[in-house]
Amino acid sequence: MKQITPFLYAVFAISITSEAMAHDGSHPDTVAPPVRAASHAPIGVMGDHMHKTGEWMVSYRYMQGGMEGLREGNDGRDPVQALQTGGNNYQILPTSMTMKMHMWGAMYAPTDTVTLTLMGAYLDKEMSHTTYAGMAGSAIGGEFTTHSRGWGDLKVGALTHLWKEGEHALHANMTLSIPTGSITEQDTVLMPNGQQASRRMPYGMQLGSGTWDPTIGATYNGRSDAWSWGAQYLATLRPGRNDEGYNLGNRHAVTAWSAYSFEPGLSLSARLAAHTQQQISGADRQIAGPVPTADPRNYGGEQADVFLGANIAGQSGLLRNHRLGVEVGLPVYRNLNGLQLERDWSVTIGYQYSF
Repeated sequence: MKQITPFLYAVFAISITSEAMAHDGSHPDTVAPPVRAASHAPIGVMGDHMHKTGEWMVSYRYMQGGMEGLREGNDGRDPVQALQTGGNNYQILPTSMTMKMHMWGAMYAPTDTVTLTLMGAYLDKEMSHTTYAGMAGSAIGGEFTTHSRGWGDLKVGALTHLWKEGEHALHANMTLSIPTGSITEQDTVLMPNGQQASRRMPYGMQLGSGTWDPTIGATYNGRSDAWSWGAQYLATLRPGRNDEGYNLGNRHAVTAWSAYSFEPGLSLSARLAAHTQQQISGADRQIAGPVPTADPRNYGGEQADVFLGANIAGQSGLLRNHRLGVEVGLPVYRNLNGLQLERDWSVTIGYQYSF
């Protein structure tokens, strides 16, 4: 973040300067309407806006999230409690996880009422563990870390205009996730007997879902003077099972946001997001062991997060139609299925360019 912050400040300063030049009257014949930073939702929201006929937009997002500590339902669990959860006698416990995602996207509008979308992501996951010696023992036998890296599932979709009146608009979201990400990633683990072995990593460390997953929903946007707001509902449905015998469970997510524009090129936003996800249905027989992450019942649940963000939009010259966004999120409610690592924070930094 320390390396990124000066860059954001620099772009902000250039944006302000370029806007001032565009309004100082020195080039009255070339003044273009302002580019509203708040015309796009916070950078953590996907499929939030449509484009005009023939318009393209390309984007890049860097997303990172951190998980640390164990939770069962609403309650935190220390290692001693976790080892005996549900009578499972776990001998390996996850202690933390970091996920980094590089997401590329493209949008194209063949008409004013339809915008096509394409998204791909490169994932980098890391999970740390503690291994306990002996049967149901509490003596630490050692620690180890597993990694998975690679391309995730490819997503194609369309946004379709439903209704518009004044500064209010509604469109439908439709996306299909194509199972291009690996679901057979392996790494070396430290077993309770002190031996190292290569094992298939748990469900949360795989790179894809392995299933063709449609996502449907709707997005609303509104505006009044310096204020803008919006809401979105998305349902990801997983009707079948993948080649390894499971699916990740249906997911329902809702989010709502509001943004205030201090000037056309700068807006600050606040957002609330909540989701519920089912447990994993089925099981991969090669994902096994005395660890919570190998149990399909220890996935899914309910969570709500709050986000604060900022959007910056270039106003003229080479910076016009270039955008930067940043958003940071923290959980405010968690009710997890079974015993899981709890998500503590997330950050998204993104760039968008329309032409």
